[in-house]
Amino acid sequence: MTKNGLLFLFLLLFFLSCRGLQDMQQAENQFENTFTHPVELSVRDQFSRSKYGNYQLKVSGNPFEIGYKTGFLTDSLFNHQEKIFFDQVKEMTGTPKKQKFLLSFLKWYNRDLIHYIPDYYQKEIYGISQFNASALDSIATPFQRSLMLHGAHDIGHAMQDLMLVGCSSVALKDTFTKDGSLWIARNFDFYISEAFAENKIIAFVEPSEGYNYVSITWPGMLGVVSGMNEKGLTVTINAGKSSIPLKAKQPISLVAKEILQFASNHEEAIAIAHKKEVFVSEALLIGSSFDNSAIIIEMSPKKMDVYRTAEDMLVCTNHFQSDTFENDTKNVKHRAESHSQYRYEAIEKFVENQDVVDEQVLVELLRKTTGIHDEPIGYGNEKSLNQLRAHHGVIFHPQTLRMWVSNAPYQLGAFDMYDLNEVFLKNTISPISTGVIREDTLIKTNEFKNLQRYRSQLKEVINKINTKEIIPLSTGQQLVKYNPSFWEAHYWAGRIAYKAGAYEDAYKYFSQANGLEITTINDEKTVKKWLKISRKRMK
Repeated sequence: MTKNGLLFLFLLLFFLSCRGLQDMQQAENQFENTFTHPVELSVRDQFSRSKYGNYQLKVSGNPFEIGYKTGFLTDSLFNHQEKIFFDQVKEMTGTPKKQKFLLSFLKWYNRDLIHYIPDYYQKEIYGISQFNASALDSIATPFQRSLMLHGAHDIGHAMQDLMLVGCSSVALKDTFTKDGSLWIARNFDFYISEAFAENKIIAFVEPSEGYNYVSITWPGMLGVVSGMNEKGLTVTINAGKSSIPLKAKQPISLVAKEILQFASNHEEAIAIAHKKEVFVSEALLIGSSFDNSAIIIEMSPKKMDVYRTAEDMLVCTNHFQSDTFENDTKNVKHRAESHSQYRYEAIEKFVENQDVVDEQVLVELLRKTTGIHDEPIGYGNEKSLNQLRAHHGVIFHPQTLRMWVSNAPYQLGAFDMYDLNEVFLKNTISPISTGVIREDTLIKTNEFKNLQRYRSQLKEVINKINTKEIIPLSTGQQLVKYNPSFWEAHYWAGRIAYKAGAYEDAYKYFSQANGLEITTINDEKTVKKWLKISRKRMK
C-alpha cells in the first residue's frame, strides 16, 4: 500500500473511531441526565462470601438498578479486577508506546459496540460503570471501559494466538443418568492471569423483566458465560474458530444473558439468537428442563445453525458440529489441528466408562488432568479436560434447579451446591452445606506445588529466551523435573540448551518432547523444526 493509501486508511479509521466514541459519549450523557435519583438496596439485595471463598451476590430491580447495585456491593472487587485486566494488557504489550497503541486499537475496535448492545443492557453497564476506578480514566471514560470489558472474552477469543479461551461442556440424560433427567457439566477455561480467577462471583439476579437467573461471573462482568434461570434453562458458551473481525459487535456474553433472562425452552432461545449479530464464532450449549434435553446453537459473524442429536450425550468443546459448519474451512482445520477434538473424545471415553453419572462423577470428569486413556500428559496440557487454568467449573441439574460451582484454585477447590428454589423463594444465597463436594486431593501434593513453580519459572524463561542473556542449563532441568510428562517442559529445556550452545542436550530434550503428547499440530511442527535445527548443529 502507498503512503497516500496508508494515510487515507488512518484517517478513515480515526474518523470511525471518533464517531463511535462520540456515540458512546452521547449515550453516557443521556444516561447521566436520566438516572439522577439515588438507588436504595432492598432486603433482597445481598452480598457475602462462602466458607470456601466464592463471593455470592443477589440483586433485583430494573436494568440500571441491577447494574448500580452490583457495582455498589462489589465496589472494591470491581476496581481490583479492572486493574488486573488492564495491567495484563500492559504486561502483554511491554513498552509504554505499544501499550498506548493497543489501548488506542481497542478503542477503535470497539467503536460501534454500543450500536449492538440492547438499550436495557446499556443501562445495566452504565449503572455498574458508576463504580469504575477513577485511576483508569485516562484510558477511557468509565462507561466506555465497562463496555470494552464486556467484549474481553470475544476479543481474546478472536485473537487466538493469545490462547485465552478453550472450554469443555457435556449434557447427559436418560441412559447416562439415574432417573433419566438432564445433567450438564462444564469447564470455563478463560485465562487472563492467575489473579483474574481469584474472585469468582455467583450472581443471582431478579430483573424487573424476564426470568430470575444465576450467573457464574467475575467482578465488573454483567454478561453470562455459564448460568441457569428459574425455568431450568441453562446456557454455557464455548469458543469456536474465528477470523479476526474488523470491529466488535454484540458480545456473546450478552447474547447468552438475553437467552437466560428471556427464554424458557429451546425454541425461545433459538429465536433470540437468530436476531443477533456477533463478531466471533461461538457455540452456546442450551440445556432445558422443559425439553429434558440440550442443543447447541452455533453462531459465527456470517451464519448460524442448531446442532441436535438423538443420542443421550451431547459434547461441546471448541469446534462446530452442525451441517452448516461441517465443511467450513476454518472449522475443519481447527478440528484437525487443535486440541478440541481430543478433549471431545476424552469426555466421551470417560462417560462411557461410567455406569451412570451424578454430581460426584461429573466433578471427577471436570478435574481430569490425564489423557484419553488416563495416561499422564503433563499438568497444564490443553488436551486435558482440566487444564489447571479454568476460571470455574460448574454442574447444573435443571430439573431440581440445583447447581455445583467450584471454588479456587481452578476447579480443584470445593464445589458449593446452590438450590435456586431456596435463593429466589426463601431469599437465601448461602450454599447448602450438605451438598458440598470436597476439594481435589491434588491441591495438597508436591505435583501441584511443582506446577506453580513450573509456571513461574517458565514465564521468566520465555521473557529471556530472545535476549542475549544466557539461561543456566539447570533451569531447563528444573522445568523438566517440575512437569516431566509435559512436552512443553522438554521443549523449553531444549530451547535453553540450544541458546547456551549445548546442542546435544538440546537435541535430547527436543526428542523427548517429540515423544510426548503434544498439544496441537502447530506445536508438533515447532518441536520437529527445532529437532532438525539442533541435529544439524551437532555435526
